[in-house]
Amino acid sequence: MNHINLYRPVKIGALEIPGNLFLAPVAGYTDRAFRSICAAWGADFSFTELVSSEALVRTANKGLSRTEQLLVRGDGEKRYGIQLFGSDPLVMARAAALLEDFSPDALDINSGCPVPKVVKSGAGSALVRDPSRLAALVSSVVKVCETRLGGIPVTVKIRSGWDSDSINYRETARAAVEAGASLVSLHGRTRAQGYGGKSDWSHIADLASRLAVPVIGSGDLYTPEDALRMLGQTGCAGVMFARGALGNPFIFSAAKALLTGASYTWPETEVRLKTALRQLELLARDVGESLACREMRKQACAYTRGIAGGRGIRDRIVHAQTIAEYRELLLSSPDSAE
Repeated sequence: MNHINLYRPVKIGALEIPGNLFLAPVAGYTDRAFRSICAAWGADFSFTELVSSEALVRTANKGLSRTEQLLVRGDGEKRYGIQLFGSDPLVMARAAALLEDFSPDALDINSGCPVPKVVKSGAGSALVRDPSRLAALVSSVVKVCETRLGGIPVTVKIRSGWDSDSINYRETARAAVEAGASLVSLHGRTRAQGYGGKSDWSHIADLASRLAVPVIGSGDLYTPEDALRMLGQTGCAGVMFARGALGNPFIFSAAKALLTGASYTWPETEVRLKTALRQLELLARDVGESLACREMRKQACAYTRGIAGGRGIRDRIVHAQTIAEYRELLLSSPDSAE
């Protein structure tokens, strides 16, 4: 397969992104600190984790809430999008209007999250069962983006369908695009699958062949080779790393090298662990040291997978309570092999 030109720009409305390697919105992970790290390692575009439109409206004018902290552009994050979820077009429009001060480059509507508490509210992947409501949400948000946010593009992230008996990504995507969406990201799983089973890339290929707007592929992207295969097999405009980037922001630079015909090597252990510590320091700036140390445990454990001494670090890091403790654990020489 000739893949020299598979790393390429993506145009979303009037916004042109220089490359096609995206960081997905991942609940509990893609905060400003992690997005900053991914940007430093070559992510061309990233999305905030999903933000409740209801919560955003409810906490407006009450100072920088934890919800709003998720929306701030990261260090070195040249291009990013804010992802909102909700089921009420009026509330979504009000929430979008509140994003003006954050100056995002795009606004994404979540219609893929399978988590029960999101679905029960009529949001997330519940919207694949109601394309007309998704269209209403897109239309309301597009109007706000045109009048208040400088005409930034609206994008949507969808799943293949609700379950194997109701695969309707074509109808869902068409409704969103006709309502004004400038890009569609498709995770090739159904809501019923959650994050199990296998992502059906044939759905991504089919949708990419049908839509006039860019289609970004998502699902089962864990290596640079996966990105190469998805782009080659589906003809999608770009790929969106989710779980494959957790504890491994280096996947962006590696994938870019592979897509441009170069070779890549993974960073040495010291670089990996220093990167984890840097992420913790950035997170502490936003949420304070104590909370940052608790929230960073899951990511720090991911950074240590596959390295010499990683198991021992993980066993101890789940008890770390200060940045100093993290520093001692992460920067000391590994003393055992995996």
